[in-house]
Amino acid sequence: MAERNHTIVTEFIFIGFTDHPELQIPLFMLFLVMYLVSLIGNLEMIVLIVVETRLHTPMYFFLSQMSIVDIGYSTAIAPRLLMTFVAETRTIPLIECAAQLLFICFFVTSECCLLAVIAYDRFKAICNPMLYRAIMSKRHCVLLVAGTYVCGSVNSVVQTLFTFSLSFCNSNVVNHFFCDVPPVLKLSCSDTHVTDLVLFTFSAVIGMTSFLGVLISYMCILVAILRIRSAKGRHKTFSTCASHLTVVTMFYGTLICIYLRPSSSYVMDQDKVTSVFYALVIPMLNPLIYSLRNKEVNDTFKRMRYRKNFFL
Repeated sequence: MAERNHTIVTEFIFIGFTDHPELQIPLFMLFLVMYLVSLIGNLEMIVLIVVETRLHTPMYFFLSQMSIVDIGYSTAIAPRLLMTFVAETRTIPLIECAAQLLFICFFVTSECCLLAVIAYDRFKAICNPMLYRAIMSKRHCVLLVAGTYVCGSVNSVVQTLFTFSLSFCNSNVVNHFFCDVPPVLKLSCSDTHVTDLVLFTFSAVIGMTSFLGVLISYMCILVAILRIRSAKGRHKTFSTCASHLTVVTMFYGTLICIYLRPSSSYVMDQDKVTSVFYALVIPMLNPLIYSLRNKEVNDTFKRMRYRKNFFL
């Protein structure tokens, strides 16, 4: 009889930030500007790297893939978030929710692995400069990027299948602004212990493996930097890694706060703010960090602006 009284959920309703009506317009404008800056900045980075032959190197190839991934997961989140501020209905069908989760997991996991690939690239460039071109061949770079997308695909499929194989009944109100694993699992009327364990294990294995790759690469880079005798040489070498270290710290720090902890400890109001950081702030800051702290990108951008002004 208890099972018959359950209402099967066919759609979810986002609460998002609607519990603060007085902030609806300011938040809409803020998130819209952040999304547009992220979109324009990352597209500009991709065009810059494709057009300028001087930037046809392994590092910039990986950075162009990073920009593609940033555009991917910010676009999977931002339009739906903006709709919650202006649309009369804030519902999303179950199948669309699953699709959103699939794309978000794919892009976030791919970025996680890409950060490890870029750290490996910097390690080879600094510790094996004579063999760098031979090791980081075009084929090798393509295989590394393909590997990140394979990891993203596997993790996204596992996360989505295990999450939406559960039963959802009665409550369909998602205390979030997009379909993420923790808030969706809270609505399930099934036993989620096995699902929690599987999803946590997959997230931990991929996240910690990528993080260890970054950590080991930078430990080797640090040893190589300390062997450089001149202070100017050490500073120049370290500056090539500073941008990447900044992005790594922001990205992994945010993901650890959200995903690498038991679901029982989630506080949704806090996680919504943290999610905004990796959904909109990090994709917006990444092209700014890599361009502002990179002399080659700055010089290329200035040359392109000069050519445009000259022809105009």
